[in-house]
Amino acid sequence: MLLVIAANVIASIKGFNDFSFFERYKFNIGAIQRGEYIRTITSGFLHVDFTHLLFNMITLYFFAPIVIGYFGSEKFLLIYMLSLIAGSLLAMIFHKDEYHYSAVGASGAVTGILYAAILLRPDMKLFLFFIPIPIPAYIFGIGYLLYSIYGMKNRLGNIGHTAHFGGAIGGYLTTLLFMPSLLVEETLMVVLLAIPIVILFIMEKTGKI
Repeated sequence: MLLVIAANVIASIKGFNDFSFFERYKFNIGAIQRGEYIRTITSGFLHVDFTHLLFNMITLYFFAPIVIGYFGSEKFLLIYMLSLIAGSLLAMIFHKDEYHYSAVGASGAVTGILYAAILLRPDMKLFLFFIPIPIPAYIFGIGYLLYSIYGMKNRLGNIGHTAHFGGAIGGYLTTLLFMPSLLVEETLMVVLLAIPIVILFIMEKTGKI
């Protein structure tokens, strides 16, 4: 976990101080379509500013130990990287016709770890800054993805909602791959956490997003 955080910090600081480095490795639809596929990974280690970096790394710091506790460091890293790639792939699918679409940040990978932790520990309680009462993790996870769908549909803010959602899908599927017993032991939670994913793809197929 600390190596992942260190990689994000080092790459991000380099990007803050070197515009050409930032531009060369950020996610960009046009560049990726020209064959620069490495950007689907490198963009996940760059951030816009220190606030962006700090928020992602704090979230990772709190939820990574849950995933590591269940799977160990190697599988944690696999979930992290596959979630990062899943976030980039979903962004490529939804923005394929937007030649100039760009994005950076570990949010997709971090959201994958968050969703994996929620699937492993749906009973844990989360506290949000603006809500002074504990929220069941699965309620937060479902609400977060529904908000991401709303953000994708309405293009809310300068936020990569698509990458967040793709990362969550990556974390969800990889966790079930590593621990298929959850399908039996936590069937209700597996189904509930899949609802936003199903909604997204229905909306995409029907042209509503």
